Amino acid sequence: MKDKRGLEDAGDGRPDAKRPRPPALASVIVEALKVDSLQRLCSSLEPILRRVVSEEVERALGKLGPATIGGRPSPKRIEGPNGRTLQLEFRTRLSLPLFTGGKVEGEQGAAIHVVLFDAGTGCVVSSGPESSAKLDIVVLEGDFNNEDEEGWTGEEFDSHVVKEREGKRPILTGDLQVTLKEGVGTVGELTFTDNSSWIRSRKFRLGLKIASGFCEGVRIREAKTEAFMVKDHRGELYKKHYPPTLKDEVWRLEKIGKDGSFHKRLNKSGISTVEDFLRLVVRDPQKLRSILGSGMSNKMWETLVEHAKTCTLSGKYYIYYSDETRSIGAIFNNIYAFCGLISGEQFYSSESLDDSQKLFADALVKKAYDNWMYVIEYDGKGLLNPKPKKKSASTGQVETHAPAGGPTSYQQYLSSMSMPGPSPSGGTDSAGVCK
Repeated sequence: MKDKRGLEDAGDGRPDAKRPRPPALASVIVEALKVDSLQRLCSSLEPILRRVVSEEVERALGKLGPATIGGRPSPKRIEGPNGRTLQLEFRTRLSLPLFTGGKVEGEQGAAIHVVLFDAGTGCVVSSGPESSAKLDIVVLEGDFNNEDEEGWTGEEFDSHVVKEREGKRPILTGDLQVTLKEGVGTVGELTFTDNSSWIRSRKFRLGLKIASGFCEGVRIREAKTEAFMVKDHRGELYKKHYPPTLKDEVWRLEKIGKDGSFHKRLNKSGISTVEDFLRLVVRDPQKLRSILGSGMSNKMWETLVEHAKTCTLSGKYYIYYSDETRSIGAIFNNIYAFCGLISGEQFYSSESLDDSQKLFADALVKKAYDNWMYVIEYDGKGLLNPKPKKKSASTGQVETHAPAGGPTSYQQYLSSMSMPGPSPSGGTDSAGVCK
């Protein structure tokens, strides 16, 4: 491309007045940052909302009537005070599969609720000494009472409690008691320390019974969950993520084994996360292939990169200006993929450029990659005159520098800047990589 040819000359020759005005970069990037901020806000609110929902569920369960409770056929009745048939029950299904060392929780991360109810009326027992009893959580054999829903005695229940193997830690650790409040309780943090492969059914159940010293002389039927497998944590620890996150360790990607040769080579080259990997895929894929070595076949490479690109990006952007006037610049996303150009506060996506303009953009992108210390992270505030910052190697203090001198033709591009065609505000593929 000739240095003196302006982006105006590279267009399609249509009059400026007829060209639609593309959206401002500020509005495009601010919208992206708003989405990122919203995601962060949701993450911070999640534990608060879970606690509030848990409290509301407990309150609602306490008000349930016979028409809304249970759904199962009435079990064999066990007489409690005043001829009532009292029974404990888990009201939340467990989130499966379960792994040793992992948190036991309800489906979709919900808290696990338990209730004490009168099987005769279907109502939660919200008053009396039974409504505030303490309960013990135990581990049961998976095939306990597998064939029917008839009642069992307390002795039968206790005979199916699973104890730890010799020389092993207790099978279940954490908050092993639940205190009822008006007949409703919430299970705390629980963790399995052993898998279920060594017992006959190869499955466990969680059980719930009245703690010693409470409701003496009153028969209250115990509760049990559905049977489930507990797998060894090694399967979870080495599991790949679909999709991976930017901060995931790089071995979470397909074809990169934890502590394997590829993993060690990447770490030695400073590539420890999926984000590091994607940035080098964008900037210098041949260097990345060289780091991985000849053991990485073309097919393995394609699978690896394809998996990495399913990662969702964070919405962060970077700008590299062509010279000190900072009137034209290249925009990059947070894995350093080129997204488009900015000129006069207008954003031109990469796919809106014609062939000649792409040549100019390619030269600017290469210059940006060669001088990445002068790239500016977009902070969501100012666009036109930010100052690039660089840390001094000797002092660690922040210094400001202008980019190394650019081609003189940049001034001519700036003076005649007029981009043809509409400017799509998007331009990302399924991985969030700019086209």
